[in-house]
Amino acid sequence: MSIREEIIGQASKAKRAARILASISTELKDRALENIAERLEKSMDLIIGQNKKDLEAGKKNGLSSAMLDRLELNPGRIKGMAEGLRELVKLKDPVGDVIQMWKRPNGLQIGKMRVPLGVIGIIYESRPNVTIDAAGLCLKAGNAVILRGGSEAFNSNRVLAAIAAEAAIEAGLPDGSVQLIQTTDREAVSVLFELNDYLDVLIPRGGAGLINRVVNESKVPVIQTGEGNCHIFVDSSADREMALDIVFNAKTSRPGVCNAVETLLIHKDIAEDFLPELYSLLNEHDVEMRGCKKALEIVPEMKEAVESDWSTEYLDYILAVRVVDSFEEALDHINTYSTMHSEAIITNDYKNSQCFLQEVDAAAVYVNASTRFTDGNQFGLGAEIGISNQKLHARGPMGLNELTTTKYIVYGQGQIRE
Repeated sequence: MSIREEIIGQASKAKRAARILASISTELKDRALENIAERLEKSMDLIIGQNKKDLEAGKKNGLSSAMLDRLELNPGRIKGMAEGLRELVKLKDPVGDVIQMWKRPNGLQIGKMRVPLGVIGIIYESRPNVTIDAAGLCLKAGNAVILRGGSEAFNSNRVLAAIAAEAAIEAGLPDGSVQLIQTTDREAVSVLFELNDYLDVLIPRGGAGLINRVVNESKVPVIQTGEGNCHIFVDSSADREMALDIVFNAKTSRPGVCNAVETLLIHKDIAEDFLPELYSLLNEHDVEMRGCKKALEIVPEMKEAVESDWSTEYLDYILAVRVVDSFEEALDHINTYSTMHSEAIITNDYKNSQCFLQEVDAAAVYVNASTRFTDGNQFGLGAEIGISNQKLHARGPMGLNELTTTKYIVYGQGQIRE
C-alpha cells in the first residue's frame, strides 16, 4: 500500500469516527480521558524506553540542549501529561452549548450552538507531549484527530499515540478517533495538504519553516500557531529586581519553547545600572547576549547584534538586547519585529502600562509578568493545542472552545417566508 493510500484510509476512518464523536456524551469522553491518563502512568517504563531512542538519535544528530529538553520525557513529564488529561475532565464540555438565542418578530427562535470542528490534522515537531495534549483536547471537544509528529520524536509519538488510541477504544470511543501517521516520509505531509474532503482543519505546531510550508501549500483550512519572537521591555520606571527575575525566568526556564523571551529592550535611563547586573546573572547560566551598539558601550563583553537577531526565534540560550531612547521607540521595535505571540513590559508607570496593552498587537500582552505564562494550563484552559497568533477564529492559547465552531439552530411553528 502506498503512503497516499494508507493516509487516505486513516482519513476515511477519522471522518467516520468524527460523525459519532459529534454526538457522544460528555461522560463517555471523560471516561476515555481518564483511561488514557491511567494507561500513561502504567506504561511509564515503556514510554521512557522509546523516548530514550529518540534522545540518543537526537544527540548523534547534533540537536541543541534546548531541543533535547523539548524532546525528553521523564516520570514528571509523563505524570504531567496524565494530570493534564484529568484537568480536561474537570472542564466544561463546550459541545452543545447554546451561546446565543433570540426571537424574531415572526416568532422564529434562532440560536447559535457550539459543535465540533470534525476531523483535525495536527503537524508538529519535537515535543512528544503534544501527542497527548492534542488527543485529549480534540476528543473532549468531540473531534477526531490525525497526528503527524516530527521524525526526531517518532518512537515517542508512536508509543504515546498507540496508548491513547487503545485506551479511547477501550472506553467506548470509535476506532479512528486518535491516529498517528506511521511514517516520517515528507510525502505524508503533502498528502495531508490535499485531503480537504476528509480534514476540516490543519494545525501546524513548530518552527517557521514548518508553519510557512503548511500555510503556503495546504488546501485544507489552516489555523496558524505562531513563531514566538517574544519581547520584554524594561521601562525607565521598572523595579530592577522584578525585571531581573522576569527576564531570567522568561529566558532560562525553558528556552526551547515559543513563549520564551528572545529580545530584551531596555530604556536608556535604566540601562547603565540594569544591564551589567543582567549580564552577570545570565552569563552565570551560559546565556549568550547579543547587543546593539549602545548596549555594547555599557557591557562590551557582549557579542554585537546584527539585523537578523531582531527577527530570530532562537529557541536557545541566546538573548538579543537593544537600548532604546523612549517608550515610543520600544513600541516601534516590537511592532516591527514581533510575531504577535507574547510581549511584556516591566514598568511602574500606569500610563505606559495601559498604552502598551492597547498599542502592542499580540495574542498575549503582559504588564510586570513573564511571557512564559502564555500557555493553556497557566490560563486555566486545560492543555492547549497551540498558541495561535493569527486573528481569525482563534487567537492565543487554543483550548476546548477554539476546537469548536458554531451552527445556527432555528425553532419554528410553521413559519414560511413571504
